Parts: sequence; C-alpha cells; structure tokens
Amino acid sequence: MPRPDRSSSPDRAAKVARIQQATASAERRRGAVIWGSAALVVALIVGAVTWAIVGDRLPVQAYEYQAADHTTEPVTYEEQPPVGGPHHPAWWNCGVYDDPVPAEHAVHSLEHGAVWLTYSPDLPADQVEVLTDLGRQDYMLVSPNPDQDAAVVATAWGHQMTLEEADRGDLTRFIGDYKQGPQTPEPGAACTGGTTEDLVAGS
Repeated sequence: MPRPDRSSSPDRAAKVARIQQATASAERRRGAVIWGSAALVVALIVGAVTWAIVGDRLPVQAYEYQAADHTTEPVTYEEQPPVGGPHHPAWWNCGVYDDPVPAEHAVHSLEHGAVWLTYSPDLPADQVEVLTDLGRQDYMLVSPNPDQDAAVVATAWGHQMTLEEADRGDLTRFIGDYKQGPQTPEPGAACTGGTTEDLVAGS
C-alpha cells in the first residue's frame, strides 16, 4: 500500500492560508466600496434636500409691527410700500386699481390678511397684466406705487418681497404662503365693505 505524501502537507496549508488571506482582503475591499457608495448616496440626498429647502427659498424680508394701532392722521412709513404699522380705521376694498392706493388704508387691508402687489408706473403692460391676473382673487390688492424703488413688490403684513419683474411663479408662491397666512393679525376679517375713498385727515 503506498504511503501518503506527507511532504506536500505544509505546501497545501500555506496555499490554503494564502487563499483565505486573499478572500478576507477582497471582502474588506468590497465592504469599503459598499460603505463608500452608501455614504456618497446619502451625501447626494442631503445635498439635494438642502438645495431644495435653501436654494429655492423666496427672498422675503420679515418685519415686526404691532397691529390694531388706528389713526386718522397721515403716517410716514419706513418701508415703501409699507408692511405694517399704524393705519386708518377703514380698510381699502381689495381689488385691482389703476391709481395708487392710500397706504394708511391699504395697511389695514394687510392686517386683515390681504396681499398687496404694487408696481412701478413704468412697468411694461404685459407684466402689469400678470399682476392684474393674480389680483383677480379674494384678499388681493394691486396698484401702481410711484414711491417704490423695485419694479414689483409683494407685501403682506410684516413680510415683503421685491422683484425685478412680475415673476408669476414667485408671486404665486408668495400669495400662497402669506395671503390669510399665519402672520395675519386679524385672519378672516373683511377685505370688502371698507372704503375706496381716501379718508386720511389732510389728504
């Protein structure tokens, strides 16, 4: 009977050890690739969400004003158009106007949850039509304002956005966020049945 070739056993053991070592190294590399890919996917998702939240945010400026402060006297407002502050007891009826609207009355409309779209008198007619179209809904004021610097301004109580043109998308989002929004001091109060006559003393 032939004897087993024991001289080759150490070689076989070394070969098995090398195979096991190579397999372990391959597993480690595969694990590193998997975890690296997962980390990259997570980073891309976080980046996309951050861009959606921050990069697509409307350029809205916030202000703090006390509501229910009525006066029949003329008011000098810090912002143009104003975003809040003392105002006439009679609000301005919501709608689209071809002439400037008295600020003291319009601010009262803002207090009731209206959004006021104002524009420079030299705004092109097609852009004015965009504002007019957006103004054909409740709680909206649209009027020219010769005293503002920007081409178009969207105003709600305590919030304002200036634009270089009548961007329908941004304006629609502003209206959706702020018309009768959570910042409204008197949500649900009327924007009709007020006045279209300037009742400010001395006017």
